[in-house]
Amino acid sequence: MTEFLSRIDDILYTWCLIYLLAGAGIYFTVNSRFVQIRLFKESLVCMLEKKQTEEGVSSFQALMIATASRVGTGNMAGVATAIVLGGPGAAFWMWLMAVLGAASAFVESTLAQIYKRKDGDSFKGGPAYYIETALHSRPLGIVFAISLVATFAFGFNGLQAYNIVSAFEYYVPDFEHSFVPLIVGIILFVVALILFFGGTEKISWVSSVMVPVMAGLYIVLGLLIIILNVTEIPAMLVSIFQSAFDFKAIFGGFTGSCMVYGIKRGLFSNEAGMGSAPNASASAEVSHPVKQGLAQTISVYIDTLLICSTTVFILLLTGVYKEDAALSGIPLIQQSVAKQLGSFSIHIISLAVCMFAFTSIIGNYYYAESNIRFITKSPVVMAVFRVAAALMVFIGAQTSIDVAWSLADITMGLEAIVNIIAIVLLSRIALAALRDYEEQKAKGLDPVFHEQNIRINDTEVWK
Repeated sequence: MTEFLSRIDDILYTWCLIYLLAGAGIYFTVNSRFVQIRLFKESLVCMLEKKQTEEGVSSFQALMIATASRVGTGNMAGVATAIVLGGPGAAFWMWLMAVLGAASAFVESTLAQIYKRKDGDSFKGGPAYYIETALHSRPLGIVFAISLVATFAFGFNGLQAYNIVSAFEYYVPDFEHSFVPLIVGIILFVVALILFFGGTEKISWVSSVMVPVMAGLYIVLGLLIIILNVTEIPAMLVSIFQSAFDFKAIFGGFTGSCMVYGIKRGLFSNEAGMGSAPNASASAEVSHPVKQGLAQTISVYIDTLLICSTTVFILLLTGVYKEDAALSGIPLIQQSVAKQLGSFSIHIISLAVCMFAFTSIIGNYYYAESNIRFITKSPVVMAVFRVAAALMVFIGAQTSIDVAWSLADITMGLEAIVNIIAIVLLSRIALAALRDYEEQKAKGLDPVFHEQNIRINDTEVWK
């Protein structure tokens, strides 16, 4: 079963999703006139905009929820695998996909804001909602919602729990026969239940605190290694670009090339165009949808250009990946950091792994809850779902769940295909909102959105 699912996974991602996501990124970049670069300074301003009510979610909190899900152990283990298997050039293609993907993130997050709905004192929304409202297809919206719930609440969260437990392997003799997985699983189950039943405000607060801390901690380690190896940086950059443009090697073994590994790492780390982050974007209280669309481009940059690049610099500057071919993933990063900063740094990496994985769990749950609410409003179903999602965290702590991981990849692929089709079809609406935003800014105004500004009449909160 694992081999069969892995084969489907390879076909889906290597020969379908890479081209769809990269193509969408190029299309949105051109049609928005490079909005993710042209309005970068404006994005930073929008990111820090204050919320309008006491109970609501601020633009920064929504950004941190999205970043919590984007930034996970994949930024460490996934990048390490890409460098080991694809070579240094994978970093270049990863960076390129971050820039292109930021345009996709802008479009999908702007659409999520336009078609968000009131949910008590807060807002809810995402691809399922704009598919139902703007494309007039609730069945397709339900397909998207089910695939997202299966991917994030059960597949990915089980894997993140496993990653937290694996961080303790370094410290416990005879780890496989110890009670550590059980104990950690119970703790995670209890904490997850508290947060899952705590609501949007609690999740957004935890994310807004933990994400900057964990990201800063990891980046400081990377900066120390960069400082210690500053004379090696030119040679590192040369190796990245030489490998990235070695087209003979790339096309001689395309599926295993630095281009494919870099594109996959970039696209699936930052999740731009995948339809996940818009679920968080919709919750923000802003005066114009474009503000949150611009803010979400920063999340892509944080994920790839900061966190993933930190992993790249650690690996390439220390060179451990060339010295021991058997090392990969988290152990490779641990040994790379220990080579430069001593064995104590392994403890910091272990802490970072735990924080990355835990914030991913709460960010992933947030997305899943939004889509359960789309499918049904039953409080009983919601309560059962919360308990089931917490149980999956416990189960994930006990096993590597290879089959569940492959299934999550496949359901995420389905989710991404549905979302890409939707945002391409609806991109004219997001681009019209961008023009409205820029016209108001040109007049010296703080942009405020009304649906009639772009000649639509099917929104709930922008009348």
